[in-house]
Amino acid sequence: MLKGIDPLLGPDLLATLRAMGHGDEIAIVDANYPAEAHARRLVRMDGHDAPRLVDAVLSVMPLDTDVPEAAFRPCAFGDCARKESVFSEFEAAIAAHEPGFSLVPIAGPSFYDRVRAAYAIVASGERRLYGNIILRKGVIRPEGDAP
Repeated sequence: MLKGIDPLLGPDLLATLRAMGHGDEIAIVDANYPAEAHARRLVRMDGHDAPRLVDAVLSVMPLDTDVPEAAFRPCAFGDCARKESVFSEFEAAIAAHEPGFSLVPIAGPSFYDRVRAAYAIVASGERRLYGNIILRKGVIRPEGDAP
């Protein structure tokens, strides 16, 4: 246990987040996602739901302010306008830690291609369909430096 660090962030996930650089992406995927087959680096977090993991990750990792979009979700059932409850929970975690960012839908194969290209995949125990998200890491600027 560490002071000020969400206890859900274990050594493997913390090491992965710390090793990521500016612009690297991490995908948090649901229990049905083929994480083992798609991951360059895999962190297993079975038993934890995806929104809780997003909340923990965003408690220590900034989103990328140098691009217009830094958080992405799949389109549920091929409909990018369809809002699943898990998406609302992702949006709440983003708003709590990184206000001003939107959760951007990516259709079909393009979403899977982006997950495959991610620096790492976190395999959650999320049982809801489409409970997947990609987060793009930003920078922590020196004090006094403006974005």
